[in-house]
Amino acid sequence: MEIYFIFLFITVFNLIVFFKFEIISQNLTFFDKPDGKLKKHLKPVSLIGGLIILINLYLIIFFLSLLNIKNFAVENNFIFGFILLSTLFYLIGLVDDLKNLSPNIKLILLFISIVIVIYYFPSINLEHIKISFFKNVIYFKYSEIFLVIAFALLANAMNMFDGINLQLILFTSFLFIIFILKGFLPIFFTLLLICLIFLAILNYKNKVFLGDGGAYLISVIVGCSFIYQYNNLSNFFYGDEVFVILIIPAIDMLRLFFMRVIKKKSPFKGDLNHLHHIVNNFTKNDNLTVLITISLCIFPTLLLIFNIETYIILLLTILIYFCLISYRRFKI
Repeated sequence: MEIYFIFLFITVFNLIVFFKFEIISQNLTFFDKPDGKLKKHLKPVSLIGGLIILINLYLIIFFLSLLNIKNFAVENNFIFGFILLSTLFYLIGLVDDLKNLSPNIKLILLFISIVIVIYYFPSINLEHIKISFFKNVIYFKYSEIFLVIAFALLANAMNMFDGINLQLILFTSFLFIIFILKGFLPIFFTLLLICLIFLAILNYKNKVFLGDGGAYLISVIVGCSFIYQYNNLSNFFYGDEVFVILIIPAIDMLRLFFMRVIKKKSPFKGDLNHLHHIVNNFTKNDNLTVLITISLCIFPTLLLIFNIETYIILLLTILIYFCLISYRRFKI
């Protein structure tokens, strides 16, 4: 009975936000203004997408913990650390959205946030990792350093993947569905999906963006979820399987970093050379572009079902990725 109440409450809350969105967005006044260069939308668009996800996150965790739902038996140390890191990452992204922080300052703030949370909430840690095709367990001598780098890279990968409407929201929904099918906190991720469904409609209509705050927040949800399921579930994802699931945003980020450095530019300086830009350059259709990029994201994960070795999946996916971007029609 408690579960039905939570589902009803979250659904009603998001319905209210959806139908009263214009009023809410005008009162909060967080808008992404077009600049004619990287931001080519025609009019200012609300940036409260990340805030909506964060509020949903607070409400879902509060009610699942308060009502002691059995399928949400997560220790308090992890929950508090997860909430703190989610909030810090969102705030850093929001300030960046509004004040356009320099890449160095933004990176330092992300590093400090991760270090603080890992220090005070040791449940968010990864002391070893297992590879599906290796017998030996890989232990980290300095696991904290690994996590700081991993979270920072994931945050940037998610942020770079959020360059066209629906792309990051659909990819995040895909990740949540994976967790649900895997049996990892299915109620929690189903409730979050309710929020994403309404956000997807608003995003498709060009009424709301996730912004850097939303992208950074999603990176924490995804990163902490992989850590928790790895440390606490018997049917966890191996380290290489996690990389397979995140391969497209990851290699797109690494390619962009590499190409920008070659051009003697900051690896964090925005450009129009992302995967979706390249695909959209020859499709000339945003919907078709997103369909192609999301299909490319889903493809390697589907191959895992057929027990294909992950290194084969990675090589095949990377080959397809670079074949696809080789058709770009503009200069880097």
